[in-house]
Amino acid sequence: MGASTPSRGRLTLAIWEIGTVIWVCVAGSALHFAFELSEYWRPMALFAAVNESAWEHTKMYFWPGLFAALVQYTYTRGIANNYWIGKALALAITPVAIWIIYFSYMGWVVASGGRASLPTMLSIMVLGISLGQATSWFVLTRPPFRTDTTRVAALTAVFATFSFFPPKIFLFENFFCYQYTGEYGILPDYTPYRVFVRVDESGAATEGGGVNYCAGRP
Repeated sequence: MGASTPSRGRLTLAIWEIGTVIWVCVAGSALHFAFELSEYWRPMALFAAVNESAWEHTKMYFWPGLFAALVQYTYTRGIANNYWIGKALALAITPVAIWIIYFSYMGWVVASGGRASLPTMLSIMVLGISLGQATSWFVLTRPPFRTDTTRVAALTAVFATFSFFPPKIFLFENFFCYQYTGEYGILPDYTPYRVFVRVDESGAATEGGGVNYCAGRP
């Protein structure tokens, strides 16, 4: 076994992980709206959320996280141990953490008869991503052990296909305004789900529901 990462390297890696949290939160949030802004261009479904399911709300954090991992590798591979297993764990733990916290929160909301809060949802996102990157930092600073890149490749294949071929289970079911709709994957009609104003070729405008579109719903 080799040695753990020295203190200076640990600090450098911590800065990278904190930066990754910020990047994934911002880029992932943008991918929430990218499918609509592309006018539902099907190739965009590879990266962007295509419905309001729990799966789609974590898929949009996977791709920015993978991009950040590829960039970080260029700069920190000389000081980081176990790089790809650390990043694979971050990419896997982030959605699982978000799901556990989210469904626990929604269970409490339903049991108490309250309403889900957008700030709380955003906090769940930040916490889940932070847990993933904290795990990455921990693994990257441990003594080296055997690893390979197959875990990242397997995760990429999963996140690249399930929007097009979603399993018919609750994680993948459209959960629009906290109600299951019986829809999965790319939806046949996005008119009820638009966030932004759409102006057609004749100049007629169709209003969207806004970013917090569930606020005015019962």
